[in-house]
Amino acid sequence: MFLELDGNGDLYTQLARALRRAIVEGRMPVGTRLPSTRALAQDLSLSRNTVLTAYEMLHVEQLLESRTGAGTFVAAGPSAVKSAMPRAAADAADATVAAPSRYAARLRKLAPLRLRSPAPAPRYELQYGEPIVDLRLATAWRRALGRAVTRSDLRYAPAAGLPELRRAISEHLARRRGITCAADDVIVVSGAQQAVSLALRVLVDEGDGVAIEDPGYPLIDRALRAHGASVRAVPVDAAGLVVAQLPAAGVRVVLVTPSHQFPTGAVMSLERRRALLAYAGRHGAWIVEDDYDGEFRFGGPLQPALRSLDAAGRVLYVGSFSKVLFPALRLGYLVVPRGLRDDLLRAKLLDDLGCPGLSQLALAELMASGAFERHLRHATAELKRRRAALLAGLAAHCARHVTVHDAGAGMHVVGWLRGWSEPEVESLVGLALERGVGVQSIGPHFRRANAPCGLLLGYAAASAKQLGAATALLGACLDEVRPRRALRAPA
Repeated sequence: MFLELDGNGDLYTQLARALRRAIVEGRMPVGTRLPSTRALAQDLSLSRNTVLTAYEMLHVEQLLESRTGAGTFVAAGPSAVKSAMPRAAADAADATVAAPSRYAARLRKLAPLRLRSPAPAPRYELQYGEPIVDLRLATAWRRALGRAVTRSDLRYAPAAGLPELRRAISEHLARRRGITCAADDVIVVSGAQQAVSLALRVLVDEGDGVAIEDPGYPLIDRALRAHGASVRAVPVDAAGLVVAQLPAAGVRVVLVTPSHQFPTGAVMSLERRRALLAYAGRHGAWIVEDDYDGEFRFGGPLQPALRSLDAAGRVLYVGSFSKVLFPALRLGYLVVPRGLRDDLLRAKLLDDLGCPGLSQLALAELMASGAFERHLRHATAELKRRRAALLAGLAAHCARHVTVHDAGAGMHVVGWLRGWSEPEVESLVGLALERGVGVQSIGPHFRRANAPCGLLLGYAAASAKQLGAATALLGACLDEVRPRRALRAPA
């Protein structure tokens, strides 16, 4: 036990004071068993009588209590509560401390964001972003991780990432996304969120304009506001970001999800992609392309990444393994223009020195062995089946209320609820959860007023059979919130 005697007064008084301070400060909470007097005397090089006297003083103050056959414990008597009051006052003072920096002040203004519900998962989970569960992938990952342990030298990995993983990523991007880049252009990061955060630190000063999609991903919006950027929301339609509505000046960075816009699912047209690249060239702006689930496309060939069309070196490409493998991996990558590489690499080094080497080595082996490609093929085929089951279930049970514009990509669809209000949608979400179906409103992802209503419906975490049952339950919930008799004929 760590107890510091202050040197003032008799030894038993100093010891009693040190014990009292430990109790008041919470280092010895109620119910803590104290060492025996003999053991504490030996630890502190004191006489046993000194310890006995200190214990007796605290017994008188009702801070300690003896239990026959068990020992001496911190008590919960009136004096203990009274003695704890100074600590409570200190806690209250801590809670009212002024923001120590502009960054902290901006953080305090952000609305709370909960990434995962604390409640138990519903029977049918249709939340977006849940990965597909594949036991074969888990087996392959365990083997790759085991081999990585025997091969790794257990030192820090390079800040840019292990060379073998960066090389595997560059080869994969050339095959699957049409991106030609060298391994040196790749920086391994802890997921897409870190990639965007690093890009902001390097590209954006406080007050600089950053254009984002509306609707969009809430964490990106919060990261921008915490950074102090001036956020400009630009609407999205069926062809992606409406480039014509980008501000005429003052935009330093444009953040987009062109392959499968989040959350609407729109795929940016080739015409819009070229227009966006031209805009960046005219204004000296940078584009951050988040290709969070661009691997999954079910109708026709994969769309080329925006980065593959970039001849001027204005696009920073962000990829993640959270959706194609599993979120717990916390690995992604940033493909950067050569002129920004050293800046971003220094930012990464200062942020965390580098990503875990064992996970990087295992992932590199998974990619080099072909197991990663096999998983992608299997996952794409299975997601296609599940998507078809979801769409069929919506058509069978929810068509009176729900409209889906199928983009044929990604891991979720939006079920638009034409004519609904947001309070009605929230009632529907709550009722569906009570019945065992987890869905989410698209409303919080919009920044503009009078936004359309809809549900985000993920299909990766449920089987085709489960999706059929889930849509039947959802259809009943829709009819209960908006009964047929309440509907009016269109004017």
